Amino acid sequence: MLLALATCSSLLALQNLMVRGTWLSASWLLVVVVAAVVMGVRAVTRSWWAPSLAGLVVSVTILLIRYGATPGRVRVLPDAGSFHRTLATAGEGITVINQSLVPMQGVRSVELLVVTGALAVFLLADALAIGLGAPAASGLALATLWIPAVALGFPASGWALAWTAMFYLLLLALSAAPATAHADQGRRASVAIFSSLALIIATVVIGPAVASFPGWASMSLPSFGSGPVGPLQLSDDLDLRQSLGSRSGQVVMRYTVKPGTAPVDPLTPSPAPSASGDAPLGTVSARTVGPLRAFTLASFDGSSWQRTDALEPASWDPATLLTSDPRLFGTAPDAERGTLADVAVDVGALRERRLPISTFPRTVVVDGAWQYDGARDEVIGRRGTYNGMPYSMQVEIPKLTKDELASARVGDPSDSGTTLELPKTSHSDDVARKARELTADAKTPYQRAMALQTFFHATSNFTYDTHVAPSRSDDAVWDFLQSTHGYCVQFATSMTIMARTLGIPARVAVGFLPGEPDDNGTYVVTGKQSHAWPELYFANYGWVRFEPTPASQTGPLPAWSDPFSGANSPENPQDENVPAASPGASQAPAPVTPRSNAAAQQASTAWLPVGITVGIVLVVASLALILVRRRAGLLPDLTPERAWLRARRRLAKRGLVWSDSDTPRTAVASVNSQLMTRTGAELSGESAAALVALARAVETERYAREDAQTDAAELATWVDALVEGAEGLLSDRRRRDAVPSAPRNGS
Repeated sequence: MLLALATCSSLLALQNLMVRGTWLSASWLLVVVVAAVVMGVRAVTRSWWAPSLAGLVVSVTILLIRYGATPGRVRVLPDAGSFHRTLATAGEGITVINQSLVPMQGVRSVELLVVTGALAVFLLADALAIGLGAPAASGLALATLWIPAVALGFPASGWALAWTAMFYLLLLALSAAPATAHADQGRRASVAIFSSLALIIATVVIGPAVASFPGWASMSLPSFGSGPVGPLQLSDDLDLRQSLGSRSGQVVMRYTVKPGTAPVDPLTPSPAPSASGDAPLGTVSARTVGPLRAFTLASFDGSSWQRTDALEPASWDPATLLTSDPRLFGTAPDAERGTLADVAVDVGALRERRLPISTFPRTVVVDGAWQYDGARDEVIGRRGTYNGMPYSMQVEIPKLTKDELASARVGDPSDSGTTLELPKTSHSDDVARKARELTADAKTPYQRAMALQTFFHATSNFTYDTHVAPSRSDDAVWDFLQSTHGYCVQFATSMTIMARTLGIPARVAVGFLPGEPDDNGTYVVTGKQSHAWPELYFANYGWVRFEPTPASQTGPLPAWSDPFSGANSPENPQDENVPAASPGASQAPAPVTPRSNAAAQQASTAWLPVGITVGIVLVVASLALILVRRRAGLLPDLTPERAWLRARRRLAKRGLVWSDSDTPRTAVASVNSQLMTRTGAELSGESAAALVALARAVETERYAREDAQTDAAELATWVDALVEGAEGLLSDRRRRDAVPSAPRNGS
């Protein structure tokens, strides 16, 4: 029980690395369930490995049911594909961890890894502390949950350390006490608790003082390969047949975000947010502003995207909005239509002729020869960006929801059909047929778009992988549908082409995910945050972003494309100020009530099969325990040593004890002496013979050259006879009354 509590406390070390979600409660619940199973098995067997094996089997079963179930189906037992689906989800979670920023989203795939790690830590700590009798070594297992926080430099709460330390110290104190120390058990427990608390308090109080001395807090982890390798430039000829290489870790831009109420001169330096990364007033942040798009791609030949120069770029009024929505273009930002955010950007190691701007309507103020391409919604320059270049935007973040898009019609982007063109390949008909199959039940353009996104976003269908398999045909989209492995370019391209086959104008956007705050609250974006996503055109709404890529980089889906109404969205305003490597968080928060209900329904459905399975396991385990208890006296593995321990425990319940230093022969004399003192008589007859025979069997097992062949049933009979004889003497009231009371108070 202490090990389970220590494991749950150690999980608190991950709180500063991940956004609040179900990962912590799920881990706690499953650790407690597995701990109960391990305790139940250990209660009926003396094998050191059987409880760990039982816990491992139950853990794997629950993981396969919880994370390997077929989407939309309830199963209480794993099926043939559960392992592969769980493995695919775990692989996606590894990619999420490798490519996300802190604090990362606790999406389902990451939750699987956290739960698996928690169960592994508990089982290892239990095997070390109880199975192998090395409780001190269990601390090494518990420490593994602290490695991510230490390595990434995000310290955990002091309470996490305090609770973990207390449970670990109590474990050491409990294991150090002899099993027969019943007389002073209360004193030992009190000393252990107060000593543990005193040590923890001393550490918390003295630790900061010691760390303030020079040298104690100056260590840092070495950094390799982070030197500059030249300015970064986004590729505008994306080839779906190429694997994704190592992306640059250089800083490409820094920016601040604050609430905006009216058009201002964004080139004027604005006050930075607090060091914690919170935006002023808690209303806007990098999350709400969303990804910064550099350019879009519309021409696809079946394997790669090509880009042509803008036809009619023009200047613009810095005080009015630039947007693909004709209703808003050229108007002033209006707080009645949405939330306003002022964004001030400083370019880093980025050499790009297209200015990274928000996907939402925005004003843009920038020095130099820059022009606006209205057809592509891009800001294009002759010279391009350079290190230290400032520019700024006032972004109008719309309150767009899926209910508004539900009845939207397909719009006309006025691009002469460019965003509806389809490549002519040997599998173009197959791709179109697949799109029609996936959207057969959809009635509106938005429902068709959602059906496509859901298909690609499901980890049971596709796996995020930066390595692309060799092409097998002249159609890269068809190859991706067959291999089911790819990165954001493959996902974005496939949804774009499928949407076009359904008559929905679509294009691919390329840019950067939101950054993470530094110590001054300025958001930092590196080359690792480069990303691609599809945009579909709807009447009266313009280009709308969707996110088909599984949650490897993207985090939660946009509010308007979340089928579960934002089950992964933050539940309080302060979480909105946490920047995440996610374009899915760029929308304004959706209404709370429908999102909460959908989230609760999804969570209850996901845990239903796990609850049913756990209930079945508990019922079967209870029946097994009853049968085992009834046959406990005839266990085939009963040895003289185990029979001696069983007799010792049963006699101790009646107050007849001896110390570990007593030999079997002195223990015989001690039992008879205690009985004589309390009842005026010693064991006699069958019970006395059973005590002597059991003691001799133990001596033979311990010291003889050859093992004595003692029948387990006979050992069990000796134990029962011995205990029954002792209980008979102790329960005889006439014998107890005949024994004089011990003198008290010196009288």
